[in-house]
Amino acid sequence: MVKASTQYKRSHKTDYGREQIEILYEDQYLVVINKPSGMLSVPYPGSKSRTALDVLEQMLRKTGTCSATHRPFTVHRLDRDTSGVMMFALTEPAQQKIMDTWHKMVTERLYRAVAQNPRQNSLADSGIIDDPLAYNAHNIGFVPHSGDVPAEKTKRTDRNGQEASIYEKHLGFEDNKAEFKTVPARTHYRILARGPTHTLFELSLDTGKKNQIRAHLASKGYPIAGDENYRAGTDPFGRLALHARTLEFDHPFTGKHMKFEIAEPEEWLEYVQKGDPHPVQPVWVAAGNKPELSKPHKKPQEMTKRISGKKLAEMDFITRGKLYHR
Repeated sequence: MVKASTQYKRSHKTDYGREQIEILYEDQYLVVINKPSGMLSVPYPGSKSRTALDVLEQMLRKTGTCSATHRPFTVHRLDRDTSGVMMFALTEPAQQKIMDTWHKMVTERLYRAVAQNPRQNSLADSGIIDDPLAYNAHNIGFVPHSGDVPAEKTKRTDRNGQEASIYEKHLGFEDNKAEFKTVPARTHYRILARGPTHTLFELSLDTGKKNQIRAHLASKGYPIAGDENYRAGTDPFGRLALHARTLEFDHPFTGKHMKFEIAEPEEWLEYVQKGDPHPVQPVWVAAGNKPELSKPHKKPQEMTKRISGKKLAEMDFITRGKLYHR
């Protein structure tokens, strides 16, 4: 099912599907680019969308510098709707060295985000959000609450033609009970401006988990503006208001200290300072189309009888699902 925000952008975004990247720096080992919002960083199985990796390779081919051994290789990613500075390696040995030394060589990665205010301010001016993340059946990260358990609604067919839970890779089992697997995540934040309706954040990551910033801010009541996945109620910029502003690192081969910075749009700060008491509803809210984020279910109080693993395995998925829907 296509998201309401995607349908809207297809009709109204003038460069939808034709977004371009900007090369900020290039040498024989690596390249640094400015990725636009709306473009995937790298391909994923089943997708035919243009990616920054593909576009960069095409640009290198036009200059005659692309070959089987000299081409873009992934070292990190930005979410599709996140814009900003990112890096690719240009050889396999460079990719391996960068990935092996990433946390040592990268000295600063800063993001800027505009987020909706909660009813009551729940965050100090600066701090760390270190709640672990889980991932739902659609691979969207979220902070699980105590007592949340997965609800198995449907099955998919894997590559071997066998039926399996759509949650399979995100689940663990304790005493034959399904539970969300979690991964550690630490986000440092600093509030740059508090406005009547929105807040401007600066953020950095100790861990680079998928959806980390978006999930962490949403869990504290600050969904990022324009974020359909996390039920944002405003979309003032027609895009996700998350931008990778700064990438600072020691070059893994030359040792030279390098810093690349692309500022977020000026209108972000102006919007926060002014506030928006009567925002236009995002298309997903206006259409009554609330995205399915996690759909966890509270453990039923009356379910006390433990079911053996053998019996659980013999049940069809509808019967097993009812265990979590009483």
